[in-house]
Amino acid sequence: MSVELAPIIELRNGAKLPFLGLGTWPMDNSETADAVEAALKIGYRMIDTAENYGNEQGVGDGLRRSGLDRSDVFLTSKFNKEWHSYDGVEQAFDASARRLGVEYIDLLLIHWPNPAQDRYVDAFAGMTKLLSDGRVRAIGTSNFKPAHLQHLFDSGLVPEVNQIQLDPRHTRQDIVAIHQERGIATQAWSPIGRGGALLKEPVITELAEKYQKTPAQIVLRWHTLLGHVVIPKSSNPQRLAENFSIFDFVLTGDELRRISAMDTGDEEILDADRFGH
Repeated sequence: MSVELAPIIELRNGAKLPFLGLGTWPMDNSETADAVEAALKIGYRMIDTAENYGNEQGVGDGLRRSGLDRSDVFLTSKFNKEWHSYDGVEQAFDASARRLGVEYIDLLLIHWPNPAQDRYVDAFAGMTKLLSDGRVRAIGTSNFKPAHLQHLFDSGLVPEVNQIQLDPRHTRQDIVAIHQERGIATQAWSPIGRGGALLKEPVITELAEKYQKTPAQIVLRWHTLLGHVVIPKSSNPQRLAENFSIFDFVLTGDELRRISAMDTGDEEILDADRFGH
């Protein structure tokens, strides 16, 4: 039986990234395998994991259980600060690929910049070798702020993707503007916010009623219409299906602006100058 797939965004180097995928933190290997298998049957074709999540094996297990070909699924993983060196990146890749049970990774990200360590430029340079060798299809960053990105730019390096904490209360307009200028795809983690309060906001519930959608579907559609790639996490089959069913309606320009007007700044954003692993 054929399934509908999410629209695709083409990265600067030609790699094709689905606009919607499955986030897997903080699920363990067993829960991850079940969620990945269920998501792939629904139509998801992008799965996000990381060394630090401890569930890369579960992602690989879920992929194999799905029966899909490896080439049909876009896998993203991220590595920790101990590998922030030109040669360390290769070790990080080898370990992640082994846990996933794959020969290549579609998108490899530096999980956090850890600027006090000041080795992320070397790490990114190391990833360019993996890219040229064909062991990864695209390379990028996660949680990089404007100053961190500029440090890369000054070295002639530009990520394909920057994965950041982003939702209607935290629109991160300064970083998104840089992404647009440099051709970097914006990928949002925690796209529907934390704690659920966002989904009870009147503007969200009003639009959910209008379009006969869930509040989470309204927020996810806001993201994708603004060009953000999203990776909502769920292990609940019904929610997995709901999160994926967002491409059959379109919010108006005024509705997008009303949602964006909920922005409260970066006060609740994890500070990548102080936090990281």
